[in-house]
Amino acid sequence: MMLSLQNIVKDYANYRALDHVSIDVPKGKIFGLLGPNGAGKTSLIRIINQITAPDEGVVYFDNEILSPKHIEQIGYLPEERGLYKKMKVGEQMIYLAQLKGLNRIDAKKKLNYWFDKLNIADWWNKTIEDLSKGMQQKVQFVATVIHEPRLIILDEPFSGFDPVNAQIIQDEILELNHKGATIIYSTHRMETVEELCDNIALINKSRKILDGALYEIKSQYKNQTYTIEFLKSNVSIQSNESFELIETTENHDITRIKIKLKIPHTINDVLLSLIPHVQIHQVQEIIPTIHDIFIEKVTQTSIYEQN
Repeated sequence: MMLSLQNIVKDYANYRALDHVSIDVPKGKIFGLLGPNGAGKTSLIRIINQITAPDEGVVYFDNEILSPKHIEQIGYLPEERGLYKKMKVGEQMIYLAQLKGLNRIDAKKKLNYWFDKLNIADWWNKTIEDLSKGMQQKVQFVATVIHEPRLIILDEPFSGFDPVNAQIIQDEILELNHKGATIIYSTHRMETVEELCDNIALINKSRKILDGALYEIKSQYKNQTYTIEFLKSNVSIQSNESFELIETTENHDITRIKIKLKIPHTINDVLLSLIPHVQIHQVQEIIPTIHDIFIEKVTQTSIYEQN
């Protein structure tokens, strides 16, 4: 594991931010850290970055207890950006790269590479306050990855970007991961979780309530629901012993039905019952999105605690 957090507890005054949270981040994967506002994600990220320490529990970085020597192997893009607004971009980037262990010559070489790659070379002598929010985001992203960290933590990395620049940064994230970096991606944008993440953990009200490989979680939450499209006919489709009819819609010469299988029947049983009556064009299983699972789990947790 690139990172292993075991039974992490963090208290602030009378508030428990993390309640015995255990999470394993596999090496070389993109790991989605999800949860509503106030769930405990930021507290966990601060512990990984050694900004604060856990009150209980232990953190391992590549099978070693997390210590100050690992800071140079971590890149962190915070949700609240922290660039010095009066400093020139190039000067500030060299300074931040040196804080991560690079000498000035190597820092400038790597910055030239990234500035050319992201088409921001002419920003070198601009001050941060001269840049738009999206432009500042690009600069902060470079500061996060300039030292080629093994673990990259991205907290809402697409905030402030238009769709074109968001895609550029998403492509860079995928390339960094392809080159071996492990990435923790914290976000509220569930659609990007679907596109980027291999594994996820969901935190709500200080506790982990779900984690695992993305495809396994989505498979686990399948509810045997399908859509079937067929050429419109005079036959009226109704629920039968193999399925429950949920809804019917029509569009031009196509009828679409949404059905839920009845135990112990399979989709083959449904098709066998329909084929003598209609000409089927398409069958598709409805797989729940991460957004759907997120809402369901958070709602379940809230209801359980209220009871």
